[in-house]
Amino acid sequence: MSRIGKLPINIPTNVNVLLKDQDLKITGPFGELECKLPDFISITQSSNILTITSSKIDRISNALHGLFRALIKNMVKGVSELFVITLLLQGVGYRGIIEKNTLILSLGYSHTIDFIIPENIKIQIIKNTTIKLTSCNKQELGLFASKIREWRIPEHYKGKGVRYENETVRRKAGKSGKK
Repeated sequence: MSRIGKLPINIPTNVNVLLKDQDLKITGPFGELECKLPDFISITQSSNILTITSSKIDRISNALHGLFRALIKNMVKGVSELFVITLLLQGVGYRGIIEKNTLILSLGYSHTIDFIIPENIKIQIIKNTTIKLTSCNKQELGLFASKIREWRIPEHYKGKGVRYENETVRRKAGKSGKK
């Protein structure tokens, strides 16, 4: 049995869990998330605790048992709290603006980069160079943030690029001239 998979999940009072066949639906104050579970995974709910069990005992189902427990825990946390990722734009002329449902970034290219904002992700721009992304779905939020970062990964000489708030970039020394 998976060590992660057998840990119980505490459900806050403002979150509702509905299980119909193998379709799991979790609703809370910040949204609603759905998940389709494999046949060998079952969920039992007692008062405010979810317990996930696996009927198979092999290596793959053991790994999936832990995976689905982690996914369900992230779903519960997302609909009750929200996930937040902050991106910093560092470089001369790097900035971002929002028009309608499009994020427009100037990242030093000859053109702007446009991203259509997904429905369940909210974006707030602070001082043109800080982008705050919030969502109840951790997977979609991380994927969207990585697609933004992919356009200008921080470089090691000047530190220019799009970086996560708590990310540190190891700086390298430039070329040293002849002496």
